Amino acid sequence: MSPSLPLRRGWILTTSLSRLANAQTVVESGNNHLQEVLPREAPRNLWTPSNMATTTTDPAKFARMRELIAEHREKGWDDAWKAELTPWDAGTSQPALQELIVSGGLDLPRSGRALVPGCGRGYDAVYLANSLGLETIGIDVSPTAIEAAEKYKNDVSASGNLKFQVVDFFALDGETFDLVYDYTFFVAIPPSMRSAWAKQMSKLVKPGGFLITLVYPILPYTDVGPPFYVRPEHYEEVLGAGWTKIWDKVPEKTLDTHVGKERMMVWRKL
Repeated sequence: MSPSLPLRRGWILTTSLSRLANAQTVVESGNNHLQEVLPREAPRNLWTPSNMATTTTDPAKFARMRELIAEHREKGWDDAWKAELTPWDAGTSQPALQELIVSGGLDLPRSGRALVPGCGRGYDAVYLANSLGLETIGIDVSPTAIEAAEKYKNDVSASGNLKFQVVDFFALDGETFDLVYDYTFFVAIPPSMRSAWAKQMSKLVKPGGFLITLVYPILPYTDVGPPFYVRPEHYEEVLGAGWTKIWDKVPEKTLDTHVGKERMMVWRKL
């Protein structure tokens, strides 16, 4: 899941820690399951276990991560990064995003600005900047995540038109973008905030611009989160009028842990 996403004051996870410890979790397995479709990625030797963020299926660690977020809200995401409780970190950009761009099925912009909220270590932000040539901004509320993203950017000699900032997505004002990419940002915020997510997206994406949403994890209902329960139609319900859906497919290229659990949907701002 996306590592650092803003949580509003007053949000309390109501699920007990005992339930959290037994909650079903999905962890991205990293490079061992990557099916590459474009060569502009980091050298393969960067993705040895010593260079990847910790990934785990240990329920106790997931419980601790959620406890930190429930107790400290926005700061809890940074605490999780500092404690290496980052099970969402796959060690690479998402194959589904690579597939969408390489396929050429959409006339995505090759100039302008892109935004990646909840960017974490910045894999997808780097990929967008390199592959589309867009002036790309990755934002996260965790300073530790942004430090990790800057390091990754330097390690892979990423495009110079990329920058990372410690910014609250919901506080962005007066800026617009030609493309915004959401991978698990939507599921990291409480469902009660999804309408605010849609309202902010409508402000940030230019008319004619693109909103790419990689829907994940599509799992049976649970009240445990983050990540919170999601279905593809949840995006459409909150986006409402003002958008047209131009892409809706199950990716062929994906991580093994994502098979049957994700869907790529792209929206165009009217």
